[in-house]
Amino acid sequence: MCLAIPMKVIEVKGEPGEPLLPQIAVVDADGVSKEVRLDLTDRETAPGDYVIVHAGFAIHTLSEKEALINLQLMREMAAGLADMEDKAGGSS
Repeated sequence: MCLAIPMKVIEVKGEPGEPLLPQIAVVDADGVSKEVRLDLTDRETAPGDYVIVHAGFAIHTLSEKEALINLQLMREMAAGLADMEDKAGGSS
């Protein structure tokens, strides 16, 4: 299963449209930071923007509202899975 995660752009390195040196963004979600390439985004990206990240690439930009809703839903799913695992482990 593949999962793409909304992350906030903290910093952008490089110039847009430079063919030999693709732009790189430092992104963050819940204190986890990483560098991703911006080649595939649908518009120019700046610090403060939110992007969907998959396999080291930002693949789409989205509004802060959309990103926060998605992150909250992911947290709720993770909590639900952890709860299910706890219940399954406790009944053995």
